[in-house]
Amino acid sequence: MSVWEDNIAPLLRALHLGSTRNKVLVFAVLATLIPALATTCVSYKQNRRALNDQTDQELRSASSEAARETDLWLNERLDELRVAASSYLISENIAKLTGRDGARALARLRDYLNSVRERFPDHEALVVIEPGGRVVASNSGRTGGVRLPPDGLTGLRTGDAVIGEAYWDGVLGKAAIVLAVPIRQADGRFIGAFAAKINLHTVADMLQRISPADPRDVYLMTDQGRLVIRSRVSSADLMRTKLPDATIRALFDAEGQTVVYKRADGREVVGVLRRVPRLRWAAVAELPRAEAFRRGGQLRSLTALMIAAQLAGVGLMAYVLVLLVLRPLARLSSAAATVAAGDLTVDLPAGGAGEVGYLTQVFNRLVARLRERESQAELERLSVTDALTGLYNRRHLMDTLSSEAQRSRRLRRPFSVLLADVDHFKPYNDTHGHLAGDAALAKIADILRKTTRAVDCVARYGGEEFLVVLLETTTATATLVAERIRARVAAEPFDGGRITVSIGVAECPAHGDTPETLIATADAALYEAKDEGRDRVVAAGGKQEREKEQRRRKGEA
Repeated sequence: MSVWEDNIAPLLRALHLGSTRNKVLVFAVLATLIPALATTCVSYKQNRRALNDQTDQELRSASSEAARETDLWLNERLDELRVAASSYLISENIAKLTGRDGARALARLRDYLNSVRERFPDHEALVVIEPGGRVVASNSGRTGGVRLPPDGLTGLRTGDAVIGEAYWDGVLGKAAIVLAVPIRQADGRFIGAFAAKINLHTVADMLQRISPADPRDVYLMTDQGRLVIRSRVSSADLMRTKLPDATIRALFDAEGQTVVYKRADGREVVGVLRRVPRLRWAAVAELPRAEAFRRGGQLRSLTALMIAAQLAGVGLMAYVLVLLVLRPLARLSSAAATVAAGDLTVDLPAGGAGEVGYLTQVFNRLVARLRERESQAELERLSVTDALTGLYNRRHLMDTLSSEAQRSRRLRRPFSVLLADVDHFKPYNDTHGHLAGDAALAKIADILRKTTRAVDCVARYGGEEFLVVLLETTTATATLVAERIRARVAAEPFDGGRITVSIGVAECPAHGDTPETLIATADAALYEAKDEGRDRVVAAGGKQEREKEQRRRKGEA
């Protein structure tokens, strides 16, 4: 007792700890401060490790996304070329080039190439090449500017595409690449190649979106280490730049993993590589090594600041402990009422330790999951719709056509497609402006929605073209629907005057059992409607079948 009375008791009195309240206060301060300091030190180490992992994950994610988006871009461009090359206008007029109607056939080919060029702005030049290698038609009338690789035609005889090397086009002032697909007769016979010079502006925009600002950079290079395009640079000098062989080997050998190396300018960076196999390219995401270290320094400063804040605030927090128990409960009750009313922007601050803090964390996680579910639904809707018209986009359309073709073959039930094109849209757009043109497309899209069933798929196929998938519908019924659409559009008032549409109708499987053949057949019927004067509906199997029967009879004679 003498030790307590002589030493400890005077110390407690000097600290004014005689009252129970002050004892609880000191205990609360010590019980909070000591674990907090220990937790902060442990958290610093964990956060440092997590920060390094986050940097690695950011680079891996950026390189993977760039590789995936580039591969998707290539597939979309090849699909566009295949659809264009499958048109009957190509095969029919190639055969006529050497006959009496050669000049007319050449003009038709050139008009068709120009129409394709208008639909796809990335296609700088389009040419048709005969099996012997001679360019027989181009959209501009000039036969130069699009060159296939030396063995390109040989590869197209048995393959489905030829992909050239990326190069800097001095005339365009842009990076470009040449893609080609085969042109075949209905029996599969190779009759030529359909080639396009495509600028890489869309790829540059994609890289800019993935890496919108410094210091992280994303670029594409060949498997030989020659740079193609960067997220913020596209130039002839860039395309002449080549990475050191040691850097190339290190990146390719450790694909998908972070590698520390020096760039051509001598700057030390951390990078991750992902291949783009079909193009023989690779996507690389890199970050200056100094930036990675800077993030670690920021973490140290933040940790020191957190410790100082804990030392300064822990006393006050303990003193108002009772108030802080009641206040979080009031906030939680108010937030619950807000969420119940439909507002998911609620984000409660951490409620501290104990049951109230745990309840607050659970509430925040619940609201976060509700927000994620709502955002995911919106993202899914945006990923399958066209921004201007609100209709389904081409990507969703091709998926729907593919699944419906499979279902048609399995259940032996037909469905039909309508391919509609706005007549004389380019002059309308040039005369009245793009805003008027966009408004006209949106109004036509609304007509298509209102004149079709909820189960049907209405999509914007590209430019001023729309495609409608009518489920379990024959050509006869589809023609009636198409005529109703045509009449509604013709009768609708537009700001710039009267607008009409031409519509081609095709049925699966009677006119094709794959999305490509079905669209090609509907496209042929559409062009027949155009040739007959526009503002009309033409079903596949009319003029085309009669011409085939006449050719068959002449052959038998």
